[in-house]
Amino acid sequence: METLLQMLDAGMNVARLNFSHGDHESHAKTIKTLKEANKLRPGNNCAVLLDTKGPEIRTGFLIDHKPVSFQRGQNLEITTDYEFIGDNSKIACSYSKLPQTVNPGDNILVADGSLVCQVRECYEDAITVEVMNDATIGERKNMNLPGIRVQLPTLTPQDEKDIVDFGIKQGVDIIAASFIRKASDVEYIRDVLGVKGSHIKIVSKIENQEGLENFDDIMMASDAIMVARGDLGMEIPTEKVFLAQKYMIDK
Repeated sequence: METLLQMLDAGMNVARLNFSHGDHESHAKTIKTLKEANKLRPGNNCAVLLDTKGPEIRTGFLIDHKPVSFQRGQNLEITTDYEFIGDNSKIACSYSKLPQTVNPGDNILVADGSLVCQVRECYEDAITVEVMNDATIGERKNMNLPGIRVQLPTLTPQDEKDIVDFGIKQGVDIIAASFIRKASDVEYIRDVLGVKGSHIKIVSKIENQEGLENFDDIMMASDAIMVARGDLGMEIPTEKVFLAQKYMIDK
């Protein structure tokens, strides 16, 4: 409580709840503590922002749940059978449409770019890639497909539960929507919020090339924009992130 009061005194006006971590119980405790702190600082206003986890692509589990090592130049198979237990020759991927989405020559980044792979061949339910650098990764790491349009839902079932069963009931003020790619994504979230959540503002997070290409429409449909530079740096060349940021701010 003491630290929270100090943050409020320093000017904090939004408390972000990261729903990539924690559960409803722990986040509810945070909101309760924040409300108690706000009562002690009646002159301050601090909004509550629910940051959705959003749709994501992850690698699968590994043998004995231990990290595996890859060497530059080796071949690696990536299967869409998420039940497969991986090793250093074959790993699973949660994105079922991976073979239909990528093409030979495309890059795939794993674990925030720690492992870089280049697609060599695509099959019905798997792809073969060449490992471009030495790396050791653990299980269930994030995967990025730079510059590629992926076919993922706007909200996952868990996101919808977080918004409807928690966000609306707890009275959050703002939804930070992850991986917004087009204006219809924002409109879908408004439909999910419905009448009970119509007062909740939507901040669209721009995190990939498609979101940049549709930025004007997204901006018009949103209440605010968040430049998510971390993920954006995985999706477009790093040296172009600051240009993308300036472009969005200028709009």
